[in-house]
Amino acid sequence: MASHSIIPCILLALFVGLFCIDGSLAARHLLDTPAPQAAPLVPSLPTVPTLPTIPPLPTMQLPPLPTIPTLPMPSLPPVPATTLPKLALPPLPSIPTIPSIPTIPTTIPPLPSIPTIPNIPTIPTIPGFQIPSIPFLSPPPVPTNP
Repeated sequence: MASHSIIPCILLALFVGLFCIDGSLAARHLLDTPAPQAAPLVPSLPTVPTLPTIPPLPTMQLPPLPTIPTLPMPSLPPVPATTLPKLALPPLPSIPTIPSIPTIPTTIPPLPSIPTIPNIPTIPTIPGFQIPSIPFLSPPPVPTNP
């Protein structure tokens, strides 16, 4: 079981070790190379010719918007003044009576007595005969410190 957890640790250590060696060799190579040459001069960019100017766009004159004609407002006929009769509500049903809840006694009846366990008779011993002890059932021996 322990070998399963050791294998990834060993592989990780080898992987990290190879990268460290590779990095140190690259650093040593950089130290061994001569100084770089001066960078070549960058040629200057040519000048961009100017573009001709664009003439302004002609503006168009829009005709005025037409006005909205006004229409006569229609008149509504008067509302007749009739009163609606009041409707009588039906009588509410009567609520049925709930039966009374029986009372719970506040005293608890006494518990029945628990029977007593009879005494187990002891096994008589035979003189000169000892039952051998079973090692996995007995507690381990206590070490003594001098």
